[in-house]
Amino acid sequence: MTPELHRRTGFEIELLAPSGRSRLALAQDLAARHGGQVRPVWHQDTEPSLVPELGRFRHLTQGFEVSRSDGTQLCTLVDDVTLLADVDPRVPPAPGWFRILTDDPRLLRLIALHTDPGVTAATALDATAALWRTEVTQHGDVFRLDDERGATIAMAAPQGGERERPCEIVTPPLATDHHAALEELLGPAREMGFTVPREAAVHLHVDGGPFRAPRALANLVRLFAHWREPLRTLLQTNPNCRRLAPLPDQLVKVADGDSPAEAALRQAADEGELTKYFDVNLTQLLTDTPVRDTVEIRILPGAITADEILARAGLVELLLDRCATDAPFPYPPGDPAEAAESLMHLAASTLGDR
Repeated sequence: MTPELHRRTGFEIELLAPSGRSRLALAQDLAARHGGQVRPVWHQDTEPSLVPELGRFRHLTQGFEVSRSDGTQLCTLVDDVTLLADVDPRVPPAPGWFRILTDDPRLLRLIALHTDPGVTAATALDATAALWRTEVTQHGDVFRLDDERGATIAMAAPQGGERERPCEIVTPPLATDHHAALEELLGPAREMGFTVPREAAVHLHVDGGPFRAPRALANLVRLFAHWREPLRTLLQTNPNCRRLAPLPDQLVKVADGDSPAEAALRQAADEGELTKYFDVNLTQLLTDTPVRDTVEIRILPGAITADEILARAGLVELLLDRCATDAPFPYPPGDPAEAAESLMHLAASTLGDR
């Protein structure tokens, strides 16, 4: 029996379109089923740079927001740069698919604000060029914007081969009927031949408010740090999944203290260079200006059915309920073979307290 979630939860589900199709095709199919519309949007991320001494490029890629007939959001479909194994970069880029690249996050946000995501690569930088009072120049299939001194501001370039196939489904926060809401999206994806990529993961976003209290935050750290391997065993974390890491030692040390204070947890997170790319994304709890006030759990494996996703999400939710209490989250037993079973007992005891 699929568990029923009690927390408001958003889902990010990484899929792959069949060869010759794209995330836009799924967006159009979903919109047609719901009498809604597809709206192009920008998706911000980073990718490795081939330019010497420049580690990464910031980029905008093409995504699509799908609405229902009443205008409410159904989902957003975006690229995911970690999905590499199942796409062939040697395939010529699909016509119309491009990305905008720059080396400064502030420039990227400025470009996103001034550029219609529904335009072509040839015109994508025109509005930004007007701000600098310069002209966009074309170099083969790349359009480049430089400032008046010749320093490059941004480029619009073709998307790599088959980059239209990766499709991360991003849901709005779901408060009830999680199974039905997920199957509204995953059923059509299965019918169209979408599959689970080799590096795929499912991410859960739960409301961060209950975990802003220092003890609850410390409990989250203790759970995902000390129970890391049992958690990954129970959830069947994908070993090919990218951008996962154990929480920083500095943060774990503070969380293990008798009375962890918010200021100390924030300082330890800074010292440990905490980012979103850990097993659990706690960054939004450690700032006064969160972009999305959520805790993001990143270690669920890829899946394409609601049953698979919710079975694992239900276990996570029970453990989060335990973290939200004042009692310190316990340490695992010394015998690794017993740890996974002990974690299941903790979850079951929390269920009994509901």
